[in-house]
Amino acid sequence: MAENHKRSWRQRMKDRYRLIIYNDNTLKEVGFMRLTGFNFLWVLGLVTVVMSGLVYVLIAYTSIREFIPDYPDSNLRRMIIHNSQLVDSLEMEIQKRDRFFQNMSNIISGRDPLDVGVGSPDDSIHEVKNINLSKSERDSLMRVELEQEEQLNLAVSSNASKQEENSNTLFFYKPVNGVITNLFDAAQKHYGIDIVSKPNELVKSVLDGTVVMATWTIETGHVVYVQHSQDFISVYKHNSEILKREGTKVRAGEPVAVIGNSGEYSTGPHLHFELWKNGVPVDPQQYIIF
Repeated sequence: MAENHKRSWRQRMKDRYRLIIYNDNTLKEVGFMRLTGFNFLWVLGLVTVVMSGLVYVLIAYTSIREFIPDYPDSNLRRMIIHNSQLVDSLEMEIQKRDRFFQNMSNIISGRDPLDVGVGSPDDSIHEVKNINLSKSERDSLMRVELEQEEQLNLAVSSNASKQEENSNTLFFYKPVNGVITNLFDAAQKHYGIDIVSKPNELVKSVLDGTVVMATWTIETGHVVYVQHSQDFISVYKHNSEILKREGTKVRAGEPVAVIGNSGEYSTGPHLHFELWKNGVPVDPQQYIIF
C-alpha cells in the first residue's frame, strides 16, 4: 500500500480499468469497455465539445434563444428594423418637403428653383432640361406692381380690376369629370375643391399655360402647378402619376396627371383642385362649370 501511494498521478492514469455491463435480471455479462485514466479524460473532453457545439447550434439557429432572459424576440427585432426604415423614410420626406417650400418661395420671388427630384418616387418626372427661367417683360411689370402695393399698402389697383374683368372672357376646362365632395372654404384653410372620379381618370389643364412645378410631397402626394395668363395658377394634388415635366407648355384640356390617392392628407382616390388669382386662392366654381 505504501508503494501504491508513492506512485505518481501520471502512472495511476495509465492503469487499465474495465467497465462491465451486466443484465440486472440474469447477471449475464452484456459487454465491457477497457479504459485508462487518459482515455476517460479524452472521451469526457470529446463529449463536452460535442455538447457545447450542439448547445451553440440550438441557441444560434433556433427559437430556443428567445427563452434566454432579456434576449429580444422576433417581434421586437422586426419592430426595430421597421422603426429604422420609418426614420430613414421620414428624413427623406423632410428633405423633400423643405425643398418643395424652398422652390415655391424661389418661384414666387422670381429666383431660379433648386434642383428637384431628390428621392422622389419618379425621378424621371423631375428631369429639367433647357428651361428658360429668364424674367419676362410681363413678369417684371407684375413684380414692380406688387412691390408698389406693398410699400404704399394700397388696395387692388385699377389695372388688377381690368384683369379681373378680362378673366371672365377666359374659357376654363373642367380638370376632371366627377362629383364634388368637398367645397372651397378659405375660413377652414381648404383652398380648393375635392372631386371624386373614375379610377385612372386623366387630370387636364384648365387653361393654356406652363408647368412650373411637378413634384411629390408627403402631405399631398404627386402635385402639379400650372401658370396661366392673367396671373392664374391651377394646382392639381393627390395624383397617382404626373404626365408633364416642369417647364412644359400645355394646352387647355391637355392631360397633366392621372387621378389617384397619394399623400397623407388624401382619404381616398380623388383630385384636390385649387385655382389661384394674383396669389390669392379663389373658388374654382366661380370660374368653372362642374
